[in-house]
Amino acid sequence: MGNQIDRITHLNYSELPTGDPSGLEKDDLRVGVAYFFSDEEDEADERAAPAELQWREPPSPAGDEAAAVGPEVPAGGGGAGELEYSAFCRQECIFSKLSGNQDLEVYSLNSLLPRCRAGDLLELTVNGQAAHWAVYVGGDQVVHLQHQEIRLDHLAEVGGGRAGRIVNTWYRYRALPPELVVQNARGHLGLKGRDICWTDSESFAAWCRFGKREFKAGGEVQGGGGGGERRYFLKLHLSDNWVHTLNFASLQDLIREKRRKDACGKIRVLKELSIRNHK
Repeated sequence: MGNQIDRITHLNYSELPTGDPSGLEKDDLRVGVAYFFSDEEDEADERAAPAELQWREPPSPAGDEAAAVGPEVPAGGGGAGELEYSAFCRQECIFSKLSGNQDLEVYSLNSLLPRCRAGDLLELTVNGQAAHWAVYVGGDQVVHLQHQEIRLDHLAEVGGGRAGRIVNTWYRYRALPPELVVQNARGHLGLKGRDICWTDSESFAAWCRFGKREFKAGGEVQGGGGGGERRYFLKLHLSDNWVHTLNFASLQDLIREKRRKDACGKIRVLKELSIRNHK
């Protein structure tokens, strides 16, 4: 049996045949699955240093100091040059990244760290590459999928000078308790290669926080009508009156395409779609 997408949006949504309302999976934390994928971030980020394996909870930031820290937005991050999305499983919104409804500001890593709490999802941005996702586990450390390995590293070492933001609310599933998010992440440390059943850092980090099997490669349970049903929809919000919609059979396919679009950048995506529309 799989999981059930929780009813936490304002949209009505027919039941999925894959549901555990707790958001938890019945299998063990370490799952050996014979999937092997090339992580698109491998060539983009060679800067990760050896992990330090000591747990310590991060101190609470001083309110005045945290409030005084302003966003530092790099070119192409958190601004008009960034692609915006909404994603649906049938009629229910499961993902939203829209500047009109959310704060998409990007911060330097020094400004980001005081805001982080154990169990947070982080997105680290860099121009011309797919963003790298990680789970903050305390003590300035994150667990993340990099170079086909689940690693524990300091955020500064993973970021490599990049900026980032907390993205807990982008996926609209019900989050697991923070201690369980951290347990999910740490419970897979050291997995490599064919033992990994996530295709990219975003899918792994989101699985740790939400526990949905759909984030795993091959994790979708097909309905009774046969395979190949395209029930996921990704909407690219390109302007106030232009929304381009793509559809997919699995959440993994949707995430891969979204990340490819992000790596291309908004200008290139607009150009490609304009050429296609005029043929």
